[in-house]
Amino acid sequence: MKLAYRMYAGPAHIGTPRVASSSKNVHAIMHAPLGDDYFNVMRSMPERDRDSTPVTASIADRHVLARGSQDKVVENITRKGREERPDLILLTPTCTSSTLQEDLQNFVRRASVISDSDVILADVNHYRVDELQAADRTLEQVVRYYPNRALGQGTLGRSPANAPTANIIGTSTLGFHNQHDCRELKRLLRDIGIGVNQIVPEGGFVGNPNNLPKAWFNLVPYREVGLSTAVYPDEESGMPYISTTPVGIPDTADCTRQMQGCVGERATVLPSQGINYEPYIDQQTRFVSQAAWFSRSIDCRNLTGKRAVISGDATHAAAMTKILAREMGIRVCCAGTYCGHDAEWFSERVRGFRDEILVTDDHKEVGDTTARAEPSAISGTQTERHVGKRLDIPCGVISSPVHTQNSPLGYRPYLGYEGTNQIADLVYNSFTLGMEDHPLDLPGGHDTEAVTELPPAPPTGKDLIRDPESQLELSKIPKFVRGRIRGKTERFARQNGISDITVGVTYAARDGLAA
Repeated sequence: MKLAYRMYAGPAHIGTPRVASSSKNVHAIMHAPLGDDYFNVMRSMPERDRDSTPVTASIADRHVLARGSQDKVVENITRKGREERPDLILLTPTCTSSTLQEDLQNFVRRASVISDSDVILADVNHYRVDELQAADRTLEQVVRYYPNRALGQGTLGRSPANAPTANIIGTSTLGFHNQHDCRELKRLLRDIGIGVNQIVPEGGFVGNPNNLPKAWFNLVPYREVGLSTAVYPDEESGMPYISTTPVGIPDTADCTRQMQGCVGERATVLPSQGINYEPYIDQQTRFVSQAAWFSRSIDCRNLTGKRAVISGDATHAAAMTKILAREMGIRVCCAGTYCGHDAEWFSERVRGFRDEILVTDDHKEVGDTTARAEPSAISGTQTERHVGKRLDIPCGVISSPVHTQNSPLGYRPYLGYEGTNQIADLVYNSFTLGMEDHPLDLPGGHDTEAVTELPPAPPTGKDLIRDPESQLELSKIPKFVRGRIRGKTERFARQNGISDITVGVTYAARDGLAA
């Protein structure tokens, strides 16, 4: 473990409550010291949900440290069972419970005898997995629990519905625009005649083991949470799953065609008619999504060749890399993700669309790489937004972790055809467009700020001196690129052993950069 003041993915005891609080009538209890229950604050601020299920902390205080938990955890489980009457209680281990070597499985067995609710222990290693991995494993464990129990009792049904339906697996609380994306996915499925059987875990409950198998296929929009859950029924009963994220026009069309394939395999159940979603894809691409038209417009062509750095979770970073490079002609000089466990998949997905790959959860390394790349814009998390502010580079947020301001009240999906419009707006507004957005920064305009008001240059071993004429020339450069031009000019001077920067040196540096 390492001490960090800025993390991309939280600890495992945040991942398990994400699944519990997203589900209906599921309650999570964590055995942790006071303060580790900050999940409730994390959820309530960005989600802005009127009906949220809080997480209960069974506090490990000084008495627990001295004598052990004894009956405290069991009492808290049974008390919450009486007060909240949930169908399922998830006991969440933490680093503290592991350090104290508490026998949490024994607590679960004892509480199961007393409580009317089902009680299970989240089976995650809190020293080896992070928030996303813990959420993925916990969701799979919950989905497995009820079918396995029904199978032992001989009550498990596997009959699919007569009409095509799908399970949406993986949308959860604290996910990036997950609620908006879920609405867009439901609209997409409805438009092509596919019903939604169940949404797991957001707003759903898997207590009825006969419900999930009724779907014809599972749709997994995010790799981080839900993929393991979809693999399980595929291996057990042959229920297919689609893991292509419908982000951007090509991938949304590809995902829709895969749905057509899943429905076509069981088309004998339907009336004798062809299953063809191509007219829908064409109609949505030409008339609903404006991204295809925008990519051919003069506004988008102004972005061609500009440089961008991308960082986020594996799903969103890979999708954004392909959108910028393939659909908008923007050069992705670095594509990165903090999901080290998915590095191989990520590298394969962005192959041919980027200059460099960066897989790290160290925000300082991401910041240093961004500074060296000198991009025109950044697409990343809230952390990259801080990096962009420090480097004076605009940043569009595309992935968790995010600030509350990136959890909009309005409808802002990133999936599906409406999502392509949102992404096009985000990309276009992320880049500094110069004369359109900064008319006051034109040479000779109202902006006559002295160069001395600019932020100081990074400290070096040699002081550089600018004469008044070169300072005047620098002040005529629009503000939004002035700092970058100054830095490149000073770098040129240092490389050539020049200590006094004149107008001639500025022009020589410009000519060298242009060459």
